[in-house]
Parts: sequence; structure tokens; C-alpha cells
Amino acid sequence: MAEIVLRKISKKFGHVTAVDDLSLDVKNGEFMVLVGPSGCGKTTTLRIIAGLERQDNGDVLIDGVLVNDVKPEKRGMHMVFQHYALWPHMKVFDDKDYTNISFALKLRNWVKEDIINRANTISKKVGLDKSLFSRRPGQLSAGQQQRVAIGRSLILTPKALLMDEPMANLDPPSRVKVRGELLSLHKDLKLTVVYVTHNMADALALADRIAIIREGRLVQVDSPEGIYRTPRDEFVRDFVRAYDAPDALRSRKAGVG
Repeated sequence: MAEIVLRKISKKFGHVTAVDDLSLDVKNGEFMVLVGPSGCGKTTTLRIIAGLERQDNGDVLIDGVLVNDVKPEKRGMHMVFQHYALWPHMKVFDDKDYTNISFALKLRNWVKEDIINRANTISKKVGLDKSLFSRRPGQLSAGQQQRVAIGRSLILTPKALLMDEPMANLDPPSRVKVRGELLSLHKDLKLTVVYVTHNMADALALADRIAIIREGRLVQVDSPEGIYRTPRDEFVRDFVRAYDAPDALRSRKAGVG
């Protein structure tokens, strides 16, 4: 687990301000969801946490340590991208070659038995059936690809899991199922999760707290119930209530998607 602190983060791309003086604390083991309209700066914020973008101003701290100059691979953050970024020529897993699940372990010269045990353990946690191990990404459904991407991200036990619109390619029934799986996974592993979406129903169903972003600025941070029942302004009220919020809130309390 990790505590993530953003202090007065700003980022411009040319004349466009993507993130504007944004400060946010993510607690150890918290499922924090960044939500807002497309182009509001939430993905840029996530990439700054990961170290994939460098902020123009402000500081990023992980467990109280300033990481502004720390490379992405040294931050202990693992990221699940919207399109999963799986190796298309590699199988999900076998015990001989480099595969999507085992790549990081083989790169670090783990012994074969340990690789097999770790891959089997993580695959079980993310609901990835062994019958899929011999397939390549092009032979998997979107939901199966997502499980592989999450499994790959968890294989080395990250400090935090960063997720950028991971359900964008799922149909509605699969989306509901995966919500429940993510909640169960978070409860089981007690990981810090920062999750980006523009879908308020996902945010309400998944989050411990929600951070609503508009035009690069943080508008409101609160629990799902707090966001829904006491929106800070008209923008938050309209954004939240455009979705089936009561159903999403009930699913969160029930612990399913």
C-alpha cells in the first residue's frame, strides 16, 4: 500500500492547461476515483503520479518521499491502460517463454517454480482461467484482456495500482461484473488504487472517495454518498445525477458491481 500526495500540481501542453494547481491526498489502501468530463485533466494527473508525465509545478510524494525526479519504474506504481497495452505476440502464460503475465518475473531471473506459483496465484485472484493461458491477446475478449492486464500489473505486488478507463471497452453486462471483481480484488489485496473514469456510475459503485475534476481543477472530494447528496455546486450536481446514482450506490454497499 502507499499514501500518495499531490501538492499544487500544474501541467500545460502548449497553451492548454491540463492540470491547474491541483492538490490531493490518497490514503493508504484507499480506492480513489478521479472523475470528470473528457479532457478535464484526470488522465494527465494519473500519468503524473506514475511518472509518465512531468508536472510543470508542484510536488508528488509517495509515502512521504518526494518523487519528482524518480523514474516511473522506481516509484512502485503499476498502471493499467485503457487499451491494456498487452504484448500481442506473447501468450497469456506458460513456464518456458516470456509471456504477458510472467515477463517481469523472467526479466528479474525468478526461478521457474516461483514464476509458476506466482502466476497461478495472481491469475486466480483476478479470475483468469488457466484454459486461457495458451492464448494471445487477439484471441481474448475485452474482459479477458483486462484480467491479463491487471494480473500483469499485480505480479510484482505494486505499492499502488493506477487504472486509466479500464472498463471503457466493456459492454454493460461485463462492466457490472468487472465492478464487483475489482471491489473484491481491492478488499482482498488492500492495495491503494487510483482509478480514472468519466463514468459517474462506475465512480459511485467503486470509490471510497471520489475526486471530481473540471478543466484541470479539483472541484470536490468526498465519499460517493457525500458527492451525491451534497454536491458542492451545480456542475457536480448535474454531472452526478445524469447517471443512475442510486443503483450504483446500492451496488457499492452490497459489495458487488
